[in-house]
Amino acid sequence: MFTPKIPPPDTAPTPGTSLVQPLTGLVHPPACTCHHTPSVVPAQAPVPAAPVARPAVQLTPGSLLVVAAGGTAMVLVVGTVLVSMLLATAITAASVAVCAVVLRSLLNRPNNR
Repeated sequence: MFTPKIPPPDTAPTPGTSLVQPLTGLVHPPACTCHHTPSVVPAQAPVPAAPVARPAVQLTPGSLLVVAAGGTAMVLVVGTVLVSMLLATAITAASVAVCAVVLRSLLNRPNNR
């Protein structure tokens, strides 16, 4: 059942031949039948001269204040998430340690109960 099924040597295809015959003589119909003529490509518009050099970002005092407030808020949010993850890890470790101490005391002195 799980052995490979190999054809006998007389029916196996030779490396130079293929079982799939190539398709020849197929003519595809056109995609549409509207018989239109291709339109003339319009001339491209001239490329404008180099733009006036100006700084990429213009920081006004208001936008600088918004960027600083956004950065501060992002640092506070990321810090809160990291501290809560650390606290969850610490609580889990403490509870596992308490369980280990209780199991150890139960297994070491079974006759003292």
